[in-house]
Formats: sequence, structure tokens, C-alpha cells
Amino acid sequence: MRPGFGGAAIPVGIDVQVESIDSISEVNMDFTMTLYLRHYWKDERLAFPSHSNVSRTFDGRLVKKMWVPDVFFVHSKRSFIHDTTMENIMIRVYPDGSILYSVRITVTALCSMDFSSFPLDTQNCSLELESYAYNENDLMLYWKNGNDSLRTDEMVLSQFFIKKFHPSSGLAFYSSTGWYNRLYINFILRRHIFFFMLQTYFPTMLMVLLSWVSFWIDRRAVPARVSLGITTVLTMSTIITGVSSSMPQVSYVKAVDIYLWTSFLFVFLSVIEYAAVNYCSTLEEMRRLKRGKLPTSYNASKAMAFDGCFHDSDIELTPTTLQNPEDPPTEGTRLRRQRSVQENVDLLLSNSYLIDSYSRMAFPLSYLLFNTIYWSMYSS
Repeated sequence: MRPGFGGAAIPVGIDVQVESIDSISEVNMDFTMTLYLRHYWKDERLAFPSHSNVSRTFDGRLVKKMWVPDVFFVHSKRSFIHDTTMENIMIRVYPDGSILYSVRITVTALCSMDFSSFPLDTQNCSLELESYAYNENDLMLYWKNGNDSLRTDEMVLSQFFIKKFHPSSGLAFYSSTGWYNRLYINFILRRHIFFFMLQTYFPTMLMVLLSWVSFWIDRRAVPARVSLGITTVLTMSTIITGVSSSMPQVSYVKAVDIYLWTSFLFVFLSVIEYAAVNYCSTLEEMRRLKRGKLPTSYNASKAMAFDGCFHDSDIELTPTTLQNPEDPPTEGTRLRRQRSVQENVDLLLSNSYLIDSYSRMAFPLSYLLFNTIYWSMYSS
């Protein structure tokens, strides 16, 4: 039975020294911590006379013969007391009946994580201690030395930076048994971004940049541009799959998802851009053939482009390909007046090389704008 059974609640002081945080799992949403848990209370039944006021120290074999607080870890998945070479339990009894009970424990507990800003996120986790059988009328848990009751060894984590450790306390209510004192070991974790920059962000940026190379490849080089576009699309798909497999299946969008899928969209649009260029080139050639602007011996597979980049030397342009100064301006002629939307569309259809020219500026500027907005939102 507890000391003072049937009387007032017995106060039990707690202090904790965190030895290490062994692991943090995003997939299982838990953490593993090794700590020294120390209990302080007074049991006058164990008082003994002493002229020197020297305490007596015992190992874990005495625990089964005396009352000790039944503290447990709320939301714990697994826990154990270290037993090499003996159980890591120490009991120290003072002449006035004051008792120190220390135990070395490793516990794996739940941490409800929010991944909406992953991997630029900050996680708040806590380890909760509570008496299992004794409510606040029988046992009062408190931090023995206030905020100084929680001490930590110097710890370095691979993916996180520990911003803060602090204790707190509160009450927990159970409808069938009443109110219980509960103590909290709170810690704030800030994720290191460098690993994800190397493994996710930099490769993604390079794939997007690589997809833009096709804008400088001649539009007649179909195998080169199609192969480049498909390769970058498949590589982006692999990166997205790899990141998703290492994360829990949450029902909301993460910050890394926004970046990856937006980058994937840029890569996909670069493929669609070439499809548009190829289609417009076909229409342009057909129109010129119908209007007699190209010689009947013209071979489209030889001429690389009519965009000023390069003309095949075997092509002899007939006089009909040159515009008469007295003729009205054709669709591709630069006009002084502002063109309408329809005229701009017709200009692109008749001069498909302009799509590549505009894409060389539009895609990089759009991606730069996206990165500016993205990093300003999630880095703050």
C-alpha cells in the first residue's frame, strides 16, 4: 500500500535526464527516447536511525518488496528498462524516510506530426507521464525542481535540430476514474533542409532546366527533342515516387508535393510545347505549299527551319518566296499597329519558331517566380 493510505495524496516529485533521442520516424509518427527517470517521495515506514545521516543505496531487487509510484508513459508504443548487466534501477533511502528511485528507460511514443510544410517543417513532440492507478486524490505528481527538473545531454540528430526542451504539467480526465496529474516532456524539432536539397530539390531543379534545352534544339530534330522530353518526365516521376514512399500516406498536400508536382508540370509543358511547335510547323508548310510559296521540289525533311537559324543549301527559294514591296504585309510581317489576339495566334501558327523563342523566356521567368514565392512562404 502507498504511504498514508486512506489519507491525503502523497506528493511524488519527478525529474528527468534525457540521455538521447535514438530515432524519429515520419512513417510511423513516433520517436524513441532513452532517459533517466527519477522519483522522489517520503515513506516514513522506511525511516531508520542514523547518527551520520548517511543514506542507504540498493539495487532493483528491493523494488518488489516496497511501494513505488506506478508511473507510465501515455501514448507509448514500446518501452523497457535496461538490464545490462543488471536492471538499471537504483533506490536510495534516507534516514527520515525520503526515497530516491531512479530507473533507466527507453520508450517509443507517439508524436502527432504535421507534414504540411515538409521538409521545411517544425515538429512539436511530447512524452507524457502519469500514474496508472492513483488519481489526484491519492498521488500528486509534480516537477521536483520546476523548469530545472528536465536536463538533457548534448544530442546531435541526423535530420533534426533540437530547438527547445521544456517541462510542463496538467490534468487528464477519465470518465470512469476521475482526474489524474500528468507531466509533459516537450521538445521542438526543426528539420535540417540540406539533405533534402541534395536528394530532392537540386535534382528536380536540374531536370526542369534540362527540359528547357529542347527549346534550343531545332524543331526538325524530332528524335532528340522527344527523347529529351520523355527522359525528363520519367526522371521526375521517379523522384516523386521515391519521396512518396518514404512518407506517411497523409490526406493533405505537403510542401515538397507542391514543389515536385509544379516542377513536373513545367517538364510536362515543355513536351507539350514541342507538340505545339511540330503541329504549327506542319500547318505552316502545308499553307506555303498551297500558296506556292515553296518550290514543288521542296523536301521538308531536309530543310531544318525557316526561322533564320539555318537553311539547307540545296533549297532554292523561288521569287515567289520573297515578298513584293507593293504587296500587302503577310501574316508574319512586323506591324506598327498593335495586333489583336486573333492576329497574334495567326502569327504563331504561321511562324512556329516563335513558340520556341517565347518559351526560352517564359519558362525560366515563370519557374523563377514560382521558386521565389515558394521559398519565401515556407522558409519563414
